[in-house]
Amino acid sequence: MAESSSSSFAEFDFTSVDLARVRFAFSPVSEAVASLRVLQDPSRQAMHLPWIRAVRPRLAGLDLRLLFALVPLGPYFADFLTPPPATPLPDIAAELDLIGATGLDEAASEARRLPGADSPVVREFLDDPAAGVDRAVAELRLYWDAAMDRFWPQIRGLFESEVLRRSRQLARDGAGSMFNDLHENITWTEGRLRVRTRAWRRSGPISGDGMILIPSVFHWPDTTVMAEPYQPNLVYPVPGVGTIWSQGAVPTPDALDALIGRTRARILVTLSDAATTTILARRLAMAPGAVSQHLAVLRRSGLITRRRSGREVFYERSQLGDTLCASS
Repeated sequence: MAESSSSSFAEFDFTSVDLARVRFAFSPVSEAVASLRVLQDPSRQAMHLPWIRAVRPRLAGLDLRLLFALVPLGPYFADFLTPPPATPLPDIAAELDLIGATGLDEAASEARRLPGADSPVVREFLDDPAAGVDRAVAELRLYWDAAMDRFWPQIRGLFESEVLRRSRQLARDGAGSMFNDLHENITWTEGRLRVRTRAWRRSGPISGDGMILIPSVFHWPDTTVMAEPYQPNLVYPVPGVGTIWSQGAVPTPDALDALIGRTRARILVTLSDAATTTILARRLAMAPGAVSQHLAVLRRSGLITRRRSGREVFYERSQLGDTLCASS
């Protein structure tokens, strides 16, 4: 996978068919893989220090040498570890199954392109790619359980809000407006998507496959792109990533506190983007039951609305709620 920089560009020419096949998704395994780089160089992303401090003790005793070899710092890591999401809401078990089914020739080819391809752990992988892929899946499963599983609900909540918002933007304003709003590395001009990269160059059509757009927490501040032989996908930093680990620190205007109470004011201010009860509870360090009670009051007052997406219920401010927050 290619990580962003200023040296070159990956360019994708879209047809109307490709545009119709643009979709959003998010990927548990992609986040897990990206987080491995954060662990290797915490100074790159100081905002994730609360997460690093929480998970480091939980990783004691785990053998992650192969994962770190396959996901080194630098512009490239082994793509087979981040297969394009098959559904908008994939789960980690399904994605690990996809990795386990990786073509062995492709996995070996990608491992040979790694900067540490001559290291003992990568040479062992290349000597027996089948065993190497199985080991990578096993290490990822253990790593997920130790470092990611407990934090996934709050990360997923941020992604669900983002996918809902971007889908509306795409339908309302069109592809050009939506793409140009994703990240400074991404530009759209007359049917051509251009993404700044440093690992490789690409130029040409998508050939009817469309593209998957994947928001990310741990890839921040970079964008990444993947193309042939995989379905093209574009990973970009999700807005709001700077507050992902904060709990309870939501500033509210004094006038709003006085009008509806500080706790409900915090919930209303936090709902600038759609969120579930679970993600609100995580962000505000509150019990889900207490959040649910306050949401019911805010909804009866006409300050928030709710909508169902699959099995999740999302809440967001109504026009009246927006007006109240802006004027307080």
